[in-house]
Amino acid sequence: MGVKQAIKNLDAFPRAEEHLLQKTQSGGLVSIVGLVIMATLFFHELTYYLSTYTVHQMSVDLKRGETLPIHINMTFPSLPCDVLSVDAIDMSGKHEVDLDTNIWKLRLNSHGHIIGTEYLSDLVEKEHAAHKHDDENEHHDDADKKLHALGFNEEAENMIKKVKKALDNGEGCRVYGVLDVQRVAGNFHISVHGLNIYVAQMIFGGATHVNVSHMIHDLSFGPKYPGLHNPLDGTVRILHETSGTFKYYIKIVPTEYRYIWKEVLPTNQFSVSEYFSPMKEYDRSWPAVYFLYDLSPITVTIKEERRSFLHFITRLCAVLGGTFALTGMLDRWMYRLIEEVTKASGGRAYR
Repeated sequence: MGVKQAIKNLDAFPRAEEHLLQKTQSGGLVSIVGLVIMATLFFHELTYYLSTYTVHQMSVDLKRGETLPIHINMTFPSLPCDVLSVDAIDMSGKHEVDLDTNIWKLRLNSHGHIIGTEYLSDLVEKEHAAHKHDDENEHHDDADKKLHALGFNEEAENMIKKVKKALDNGEGCRVYGVLDVQRVAGNFHISVHGLNIYVAQMIFGGATHVNVSHMIHDLSFGPKYPGLHNPLDGTVRILHETSGTFKYYIKIVPTEYRYIWKEVLPTNQFSVSEYFSPMKEYDRSWPAVYFLYDLSPITVTIKEERRSFLHFITRLCAVLGGTFALTGMLDRWMYRLIEEVTKASGGRAYR
């Protein structure tokens, strides 16, 4: 009996008799507001608990012998697909001209609509079907004579005529695909360098007439993970009555993204700086868009983590208990205020 009484004396929540409790309209209003606030805070805390956060760690990059995937998706509104080539070179000395592995190009009309699709390959080495038209005039005949005089074969002649027609029609080109290069510093560029120098001269009439205006829809060095921002996505560079070479200097940071379910996504993030060199009359080089990249020796590991259940319970008790206590105080204040106002009104009426 003594133990039970001792436990009863420790009761921090004593019950009052029902007839001693007074329920008021203001108390009911405060209770409704308190319940709404507590329900809102509960769902907020639950969402906060179920969401993940990321932890960043750095370590030395120990990867060897792997390839570096380069995802490109670019539009050249002023150059036909037939003259564009993708070239790559790295510090190991490997030099690949006019890469065509997993690279596609889309022919675009002057309005940017797709009019054809094909693999990117060397224009001079491609076979082109000759398109004969009944309305060819003397200008075409004169051009043919000039090409023969310069020693071009029939295939090159047909190609030059085709490209000139595409330029007159305002054709552009969208180049997209994936380059797999060695995991060392290097560069890749998109240009007219795949053309024979004399063929390029016949088509454009000089390097200053090559317009390398471009739009970068996507440039990345691996798959995307949540929160990744590629700084070159959405870049637009349009040239008007000028030409030149664009150079993007890229610093690649190897990255591993570890999902909450332990899956590991190897990828890369990067920073970039940009430089434009205008073309001058005496320059012997041809305009191009260069991407010069180097790899950081540091790997960044990004891990998704979730807060502990005890942390969730602690926060939940804090916000719900605090709300309950605050609404209790508000109820008492409102009750006293209403009681004072009622007394004051009764006293004036008595007088």
